[in-house]
Amino acid sequence: MMDIAANLARIRAAIASACARCGRDPASVRLVAVSKTHPAARVEEAYNAGQTCFGESYVQEFLTKTELVKVPLTWHFIGHLQSNKVRFLPGRVDLIHSVDRLSLAEEINRQWGKAGGRVDVLIEVNLGGETNKSGVAETDLVPLLHRLALLPHLSIRGLMTLPPYLADPEAVRPYFRRLRNLATQLDALALPGVSMAELSMGMSHDFTVAIEEGATLVRIGTAIFGERSD
Repeated sequence: MMDIAANLARIRAAIASACARCGRDPASVRLVAVSKTHPAARVEEAYNAGQTCFGESYVQEFLTKTELVKVPLTWHFIGHLQSNKVRFLPGRVDLIHSVDRLSLAEEINRQWGKAGGRVDVLIEVNLGGETNKSGVAETDLVPLLHRLALLPHLSIRGLMTLPPYLADPEAVRPYFRRLRNLATQLDALALPGVSMAELSMGMSHDFTVAIEEGATLVRIGTAIFGERSD
């Protein structure tokens, strides 16, 4: 059985060390505990160890889990999102990390408009050009951002990436740096209602490098909960 409290303590210490190396305040980095495929009981165990922000990737599993979890959490949706599933999310998630196309953004805007609200979103960028992964290409990012900025029920808060898996975290560093540089370029456009305050990047094996390159959200599952069951 994984000791979730001990794992979280190690990760928080690693976050603090990474921030110290690059002169950042540890409070500038939020840990998103990726709880997909792990049961509600493990989520509550992590909550009891002080973790309050959790990430889910599958809408049906998320809906089932939120019925079972009785503690007050912040939920982020981090996985590929189908437009026909968006209607289940208003009122349940604080941030969507994975907006990668105009049609999805328009449906998010429509559903949150029906609910009379506004949702924070990140644009997912496919930096590795991998056909098996979601995300907008770098060349399409600026035109998409201009269109998204017009949607009244979306708040663009930054970028997310899932770079190619490379065993050496240092080999992933250039992808994290590219995302940070893209955010700086987009920020310079000064589009109304658009912020590049958030960079969602880094997972269990490379999150310290991501922090050194500017990550504000690190998505960690295995290092907290153990291997996934899928």
